[in-house]
Amino acid sequence: MDLRLTWFMLPGQRPYRELHWLSRMPGAGITAVGEPRPPEDVEFVARPYRQPTTRFVEAGALAWLRGLDSLPETPGWLASLELCSLVTGQVSALARRRGQRQAVLVWAARQHCLALGLEAERCAVVLPGVDTELFHPAAEPVAEPVALFVSPLAANKGIDRVLEAHRLVRRQLPEARLEVLGRGPLEGQVRREAERPGSGVTFLGAGDRGRVASALRRAAVFVTAPRPTPVWNEQFGLAYIEAMASGLPVVTTVCGSNHEAVREPNLRVPDDAEALAAALLGFLGDPRRRARVGAANRRTVLERHQLDRQCERLGEVLRRFSER
Repeated sequence: MDLRLTWFMLPGQRPYRELHWLSRMPGAGITAVGEPRPPEDVEFVARPYRQPTTRFVEAGALAWLRGLDSLPETPGWLASLELCSLVTGQVSALARRRGQRQAVLVWAARQHCLALGLEAERCAVVLPGVDTELFHPAAEPVAEPVALFVSPLAANKGIDRVLEAHRLVRRQLPEARLEVLGRGPLEGQVRREAERPGSGVTFLGAGDRGRVASALRRAAVFVTAPRPTPVWNEQFGLAYIEAMASGLPVVTTVCGSNHEAVREPNLRVPDDAEALAAALLGFLGDPRRRARVGAANRRTVLERHQLDRQCERLGEVLRRFSER
């Protein structure tokens, strides 16, 4: 192994994301610090968190690791997620004390990092990777006009706006259906709408990656409607890429930097139920159009987001910076 990296986890770290990609870098040895033990095949050092609140969307930024001074010294990079997290601040201090290099993975656009004052030569872009064998198109195109929402059932992800838009869609396309997969504070609203006779809404509950991939293969269009809050804005959005890998067109709202993932002829519209409904109708009512866009999306993901290729590129970036 010619590349070593210690990853300092945030509480509630989601699987199959940053640590998963790091663990798949060829020739790399990864150590994860935090709790609980992650599912990835990496070395693990348990350390507890101090977390005053879990109230906010970005609660991971309001937590820090305990006992880092007793952490055994390991060679290579020290790395964490997001510039704003307290854990990243801890890693910065630890890297200075031990004379080691620090890497920070971010989901924001490169322009955002430059606007914060980071030097351009220190900001490398590696797009997130997707398992294109798990997330793949259905054997036959889905003929029924079925839209799928996969995201937390929270106001910032816009499930309320999607439900409102779906009601407008049904006025013009009565056979249209909406499936919803996720959990969150607005679950009650989704359940009530699903129970309303003639709503065309099905609540699927929660699900792992396999269930998400299966739901995507039963859908014709992927939809979300994120909106900014005082402490959150949409970033790249891995769910978009999973939907694109599954051969679906994407309809969403203009929010944060999701333009990096959702490019034309997919549709980004204002946070408005009528605009969202019109965009959905454009795909749900035109099977040929959605098949054409879905096929182009699949090609894009294979070219830009194939998992092993992107993990290899991530390792190449770290090795290149190590030589400086």
